[in-house]
Formats: sequence, structure tokens, C-alpha cells
Amino acid sequence: MKTAVSRTVAVLALLLPALLVPATAGAAASCGTGWGSLPKTSAATVSPSSAPGDLVALRSGRHACFDRLVVDVDGSTQGYSVRYVDQVRSDGSGTVVPTAGGARLEVVVGAPAYDDEGMATFVPPTGQRLLDVGGYATFREVTWAGSFEGQSTAGLGVRARLPFRVLALDGPGTSSRVVVDVAHRW
Repeated sequence: MKTAVSRTVAVLALLLPALLVPATAGAAASCGTGWGSLPKTSAATVSPSSAPGDLVALRSGRHACFDRLVVDVDGSTQGYSVRYVDQVRSDGSGTVVPTAGGARLEVVVGAPAYDDEGMATFVPPTGQRLLDVGGYATFREVTWAGSFEGQSTAGLGVRARLPFRVLALDGPGTSSRVVVDVAHRW
């Protein structure tokens, strides 16, 4: 009986450290991205069956390996350009838009924040800060830089110059989205 108990204790002593490893360690180990930090651009994504769209919303989310910004468009985008910049600048005037963070991404989407009659399709909150990203691992601030000549610009303040990717997604329905994912680490 003592031998069986001794063996059980020995097996538990060997397995216990593996069982006590935090779950986040395994998740962090699988977060390799390979995305890089160079500019990412795309030409218009208009298909013959869908009309060019207007920007209608911005939203964000937290994921295990990255923080996400989503630009919602009612229709198709006319392309995008996302790149690290020293300063985010307002569309049209070039005025610096203060954006917190150790690095800043300029997110330009080929979709105006107004319709063909000049009516706003997206009205940012008062001030330039768009979304509450408190508690995010990478995002520090999302700011509005304006909409001018058929394109809209947001500033994305991040804690450091980290890898990012950009996805242009169709749907739901005739809408589309431009998604910017910024990794939590290299």
C-alpha cells in the first residue's frame, strides 16, 4: 500500500508543474503573426453588383493575440491605406490630430462619412476621440481625422510599432468592412 501511495505522489510531483502553468502561456506561444509593420494598401473593392459605400461606424475589440479596429461601410470600399506615421493629420487641412501612444497608425478608407447629398453617414462623438480602448493590450487611442474628397481617416494610437494586418471583408448583405488587427507583441 505504501508503495502505491509513493508512486502516486511521485507521479503527481512530476505532473503538477505542467498542470499549474497558466493558460495564457499556451495562448501567448501560439500568437505568431508574421504580419510585419510596413504599409498596407488596397485598390478599390467595388464589384459590378455593389455601389461604392459610405462609412457608417467604427468599432473595436480585444482578442487573445491582437486588438482589432473595424470600419463599417454601407456598400463597398474604394480601397484603403494603413501605415505608421509620425503624426496623424486631419483630412483637408493637414492639422495634427493628437493621438496617444508610442506609435501611430493612419487608417484611410475609401469611403466618405457623408452621402451623395452631403448628409453625414457617420457622426463622431464630440472631440476627436472615437472609441474607449481603455484596458486594451495594444490600442491606446482611436481618433477622428475627418472625411474629405471621398475618403475618411482615423488615427490609431498603439503602445509601440507592432505588426499589423488589414482585411477587406464583404458583408453582411451589401455592406463591407475594413479590419485592422494590431498584434500584442512581435
